[in-house]
Amino acid sequence: MKIEDEIKQSKFKDPFQKAVINLIFTANWLHSKHQGFFKAAGITVQQFNILRILKGQYPKSISATEIKSRMLDKNSDVSRLLDRLVVKKLVNRQVCPNDKRAADITITEEGIAILVTLEKRQAEIDGVLNLTEEDAKTLSDLLDKSRG
Repeated sequence: MKIEDEIKQSKFKDPFQKAVINLIFTANWLHSKHQGFFKAAGITVQQFNILRILKGQYPKSISATEIKSRMLDKNSDVSRLLDRLVVKKLVNRQVCPNDKRAADITITEEGIAILVTLEKRQAEIDGVLNLTEEDAKTLSDLLDKSRG
């Protein structure tokens, strides 16, 4: 469906305004789809992002500061997210031996198990865009270009 129909606006100032509005609308739409996908696993989009980062480090630990620097959503409250993941037993947090103010974070076997389960359904969430492989590559290249 065209953006004009989605937001019931027939005219835009120029193609740039239309593209920005379309990108914001589509990003919110995609976020909503992801929320539903991850809710079924009992986690949020941001928690999934942290688990994915930790799995990439596994078996090594990583600091909360480093996790934040790698997050897709830079506005995430990493401390709060980690607290919730610890309660769910998906990550471990231990005081860093070199710096008592810092913590070493690692993913647990339960956290890895959730990621393995979600990976089996990855095509389901990746396919939500309704694009060909070539379209997806072009879109990704254009998004990279748009960020300068």
